[in-house]
Amino acid sequence: MKLVMTLLCRDEADIVDAQVAFHLNAGVDFVIATDHRSVDGTTEILEAYAREGCLHLIREPSQAFLESEWITRMARLAASELGADWVINTCADEFWWPRGADLKRVLAALPPRYGIVQAFVRNFVPRPDDGSFFAERMTVRLSPHAPINDPTSPYRPLSKVAHRAHLEVIVSRGSHMLLSGGLQPLRGWYPIEVLHFPLRSVRQCGRKAVALTKAFDVPGSRPGTGYHAKAYAAEQQGRIEEYYDSMVVADDALARGLEDGTLVVDTRLRDVLRAIRRDTGAAMEGRAFSLPWELPSPLVFPVLDIAEDAAYAVDAATLGEADVVRAQRRLDELERRVAALEQRLAFRIVRRLARIGRRVAASRREPM
Repeated sequence: MKLVMTLLCRDEADIVDAQVAFHLNAGVDFVIATDHRSVDGTTEILEAYAREGCLHLIREPSQAFLESEWITRMARLAASELGADWVINTCADEFWWPRGADLKRVLAALPPRYGIVQAFVRNFVPRPDDGSFFAERMTVRLSPHAPINDPTSPYRPLSKVAHRAHLEVIVSRGSHMLLSGGLQPLRGWYPIEVLHFPLRSVRQCGRKAVALTKAFDVPGSRPGTGYHAKAYAAEQQGRIEEYYDSMVVADDALARGLEDGTLVVDTRLRDVLRAIRRDTGAAMEGRAFSLPWELPSPLVFPVLDIAEDAAYAVDAATLGEADVVRAQRRLDELERRVAALEQRLAFRIVRRLARIGRRVAASRREPM
């Protein structure tokens, strides 16, 4: 079995090295990356992996942000030219954690009739920034008792999809679903966690808001999200530090969250990245982390105990609740659109009948 990862990124130099190395050590065989106009060193890091023969780099100069189109292009390339069996579509701030030996073996266990499996996104919160590496600081994740349905929140419950390679697949924006391909989804099972680190520093938060919002404004781009608009407004108003600080979980908030169960200390990613980090003297050519063949033994993912599985099931239940809310929101919007169409149709019919009535009345007034 061959597992290919697609990666879409822009100006993610603080995290992309760890992201690529982690997945290559977690069972990914090859990476296809699309770099959208990066200027912060992201491109050079991706080039370092390309020189190792484990990454194909696509440089995308478009000013517009054509997310679905670019992800679809990479997913189809994985099927047509790389002989992939399975594809996972990622962003630079995501780490796909297998609830098993590794990603490849988790996906290989799926019955042949199923071609889509969901991965549950688990959000990590920013902690006070002491200038250290993000994974050393960000070891706290949300464990909400109820879904967050605020469209402007970066922490809404979401899932992503992994899928069997297919030449005609169309991947949605955000890689939350497939829009075509005819593959059968396996529902209600989340064998992969997506450890998500959307906000890592004031600088990263502001840069991302500006870059994406400007890209969204280019004709042809998809509409932006409430989250990006909120961060962009703060950046433009000189309040980006205030906005970011409002998201930071300080020690007192952490203590309260641990007590009521809405926050959990989770050091899994930190520990894995420590295990695969190269010695300072050995790090070279843009890579600070080891590739699988550079380690003395393969990366091992620990088997979770019953208590951890139970907690995972509780968290995953909020995803189902959020899906119900989103479905209801879409139905409400559909009903409003139908009602508006009906009103316009009724108005046109009444107006046409009125014209006909006027013509009939006029004809009756004409002398015989």
